[in-house]
Amino acid sequence: MSKRTASIRVEDDKLARLDRLAEAMDRPRSWLINRAIERFLEEEERFVAAVHEGIGAAERGELVTHEQVMKDARTLIDKIEKRNARR
Repeated sequence: MSKRTASIRVEDDKLARLDRLAEAMDRPRSWLINRAIERFLEEEERFVAAVHEGIGAAERGELVTHEQVMKDARTLIDKIEKRNARR
């Protein structure tokens, strides 16, 4: 995999924290930055995919009514309250 250089501006306190963590982990700063970017990208890609999935479901009419959500929530709350009362 090829690599390119990118410049970013980072607040002093964040850079100091990054350097302390890099030292504690015995890793270079660039390794930590790449790891953080990878985690961020994975999470954001999952989020975008979930949003698109939800939009698709809504367009197909696969929706749950507010009333059903509230009924399910009440059922769950009752179940938890009963379990807690037995303790």
